[in-house]
Parts: sequence; C-alpha cells; structure tokens
Amino acid sequence: MSISILISYIFLGLSLAAPIGPVNSARLDKGLKNGFWHAWIVGAGSMAADALFMFLVYLGMVQFLDIPVVQIFLWLFGGFILIYSGIESILGVHKINLTYSRKKESLSKCFLTGFFMSSTSPLSILFWLGIYGSVLAKTAQTNSASMLLIYSCMIFVGLAVWDLFVAALTTGFRNFLDDTSLKVISIISGVSLIGFGVYFGYQGLMALLGK
Repeated sequence: MSISILISYIFLGLSLAAPIGPVNSARLDKGLKNGFWHAWIVGAGSMAADALFMFLVYLGMVQFLDIPVVQIFLWLFGGFILIYSGIESILGVHKINLTYSRKKESLSKCFLTGFFMSSTSPLSILFWLGIYGSVLAKTAQTNSASMLLIYSCMIFVGLAVWDLFVAALTTGFRNFLDDTSLKVISIISGVSLIGFGVYFGYQGLMALLGK
C-alpha cells in the first residue's frame, strides 16, 4: 500500500469539502454565532449524508438517483432547506452578540442542518456519482474490497480534517470580532444560502416543467 496513494485520497476528500457552498456557509454561520462544536456538528451532519451517498454508490444503487422524479424532489427540497436556513439566519441577526447563549440553538438541529443540506444538494450527488463512482470503478479493477474500504476511509479523513479546520477557524475569528461584524457575517451567510436555494429551486422548477 503506497502512502502517496492514501494521501491522494485524503486530498480527494478535502477537494469535496473545501469549495464555498451551502454547507460551508452554514458551518461559518453556526461557528461564529455559537462556537466550535456547533460548526463541527454541521460538518458531522454533512459527513453522515456523504456516508449515505458512498454506501449507495458502493452497493450500485446509483440508478435510483437517476429517476427524474427523485432529481426534481432533491432540487426543490434542497432549495427549500437552503432558503429557510438563510431567512432564519437573517431574521435572527438581532439576537447575535458576543455573549450569545449556546442554548439558543441545539447541536441536534445543527447536525440535521448539515445532513439535509448535503443529502439534498445536487452538487454532492454529482460528486459521489461522478467522481467517487469513477474512482471506485477504477480502483476495483486492481484492488480488493478491503482496499476499497481503506481508500474510502481516507476520503472521510479529508472531510474530517476540513471540518475541524473550519470549526477551529471560526472559533479563532470569533475572538477578534465585535457584535456588528458578527451580524454582518450572519447576514452575508444568510444571503449566500438563499442564493443557493433560489438556484436549486429554479433548476427544480425547470426540470419539473421539462425545460
């Protein structure tokens, strides 16, 4: 087993987690308002959804996600989740301050936010069906099932490293921010989530109308 190959799979996990998107926007928002664990648990929810996708790909059940009705549902439901989260972030901005109580938002809610954002995101689905599916097929030609499992775990190491990095980053930034900057960041995050949600919803409507 080559160390360089294992590292390449870790970087593959990082490449999935690092781009700015709905989950990272939510991670930053929750972390800056509530602290390390809230940011981390959003990522944990996202990784749970990623594990589900990986499991479906591994079992060869990807054809289920090719059904048009399922795709339309994912676009529309994903759009709803993002818009709702964005509006909630903006409307709750007046409650934000540096002594913001962590009891305001439960860890379970943050976990579900990450899970539903990732599980209904066509971007995540395209990654797992496209990139991971092709990697799995290529790797299976020359490796055993146990090696496939090890390589898949390395992808999750990359996801976990990024999750810890963002959670620590938000905690560090929070120490240098005042109430106003926290509110501005929350509004920007909310607008970002709404923007992604509108895009997802538009794509879902176009698919529903057959355009």
